[in-house]
Amino acid sequence: MDLNQPLEKILSLNDLNEMTDVLSSVLKKPVVVENEQFSLLAYSSYYIEQFDQANQQTIFSKSWTTSILKMFMDEGIVDQLKSISKPFRVKEMKEIGLNQRVVVSAQYKEQILGYIWVQETEPLLTDHELTFLHDVSFHIGKLLHKKNGLARRRDEKKNDFFRKLIHQSYRTDSEMKWEAAQLNIALPSSFIVAVFTLDSIEEETIDDLHETILLFANTLDQPAHVFTDHLQVTVMLGGPSDVLLSSARVLVRTVKSQFQDHQLYAGIGNSYSSMAMLRKSYLEALEVCRTAQFLHGNGEVPVEYSRLGILRYLETISDYHFKTHYVNEDLLKIRQKDTDGHSELLRTIDVYLMNNCRIKPTAEGLFIHTNTLKYRLNQIDELTSIDFDDFNTRCQLYIDLQLMKRDLH
Repeated sequence: MDLNQPLEKILSLNDLNEMTDVLSSVLKKPVVVENEQFSLLAYSSYYIEQFDQANQQTIFSKSWTTSILKMFMDEGIVDQLKSISKPFRVKEMKEIGLNQRVVVSAQYKEQILGYIWVQETEPLLTDHELTFLHDVSFHIGKLLHKKNGLARRRDEKKNDFFRKLIHQSYRTDSEMKWEAAQLNIALPSSFIVAVFTLDSIEEETIDDLHETILLFANTLDQPAHVFTDHLQVTVMLGGPSDVLLSSARVLVRTVKSQFQDHQLYAGIGNSYSSMAMLRKSYLEALEVCRTAQFLHGNGEVPVEYSRLGILRYLETISDYHFKTHYVNEDLLKIRQKDTDGHSELLRTIDVYLMNNCRIKPTAEGLFIHTNTLKYRLNQIDELTSIDFDDFNTRCQLYIDLQLMKRDLH
């Protein structure tokens, strides 16, 4: 098939929808064009009945779903999209309803601005057609470059607006609303703030974190604003109050799954309905991150401010203990016993307290028999003066144990 004529036709077009329709008609296959954040820009309608489940979800939600993005990240496809410039095949993935397809990045001056996906129904694309697709990708990249310039400037102005809100730069509520109207920002009925921080000071890692958060935030149903300040990335989610917390949890969980090799801290503030409270939600999320950082990323620190509880006071208590030279002598004896006898009495106390001193759930949490647990508790009773029946003792013991675990980390 001579593809010079259809190539010339596409190169003469400036409308992305028209280009996509011509491309689908020439290749006789479903085609989807997305931006660099995997949001839907255009799709062919000529062969719409052949779209697989993954394509249908993308068309319906206007972007990848969280499950599709996570699968593509886990399979290394997102990394391939960034590094392979020529068309390549993505295998069938039945788990997410994805048929085999060919994808090529749409680039302009070596900058990736989007992706062209061709669902590879039979027959497979020939080498000649793959070359044609590659040639088309540069024209689409050039078109996206023109559109992206305006969009980027608009998004940066919006992010600056929310930065100013977080840092309380507006003198009055009317001043804030006036600037929102000038930027065509629809203020949400309710919002919630999530903050992500890294121990790493490498600029490349922060950039990767920002990009990953942006990708996953884009899969949510709620509008999101994502911006970076120094070593932290802040996300503001807007929308109905009854779904904000669950969406923020999904975002934190999926982002953390991609940064398991880094010390990543995440916090979620409370949701509010007044934009004047944006800073409060931000500071709450930041406090969760700082608490987790103080405890060296202990997995027991919740990501939600509303569930932080007594943990928020541990740094202050630690400073007081240091100034007053306080130590819990009972826990020191237990720690020494663990060291000498390779026992797990500290761990036993920790799980026992977390289960409100109940035998059965504690034994299950430690994966030991209830008789073994009772034996350990008798050992603790013989070694120390700990009275687990006394509420104040349990509270003090829990605090001291968390700080000891931090020092042992």
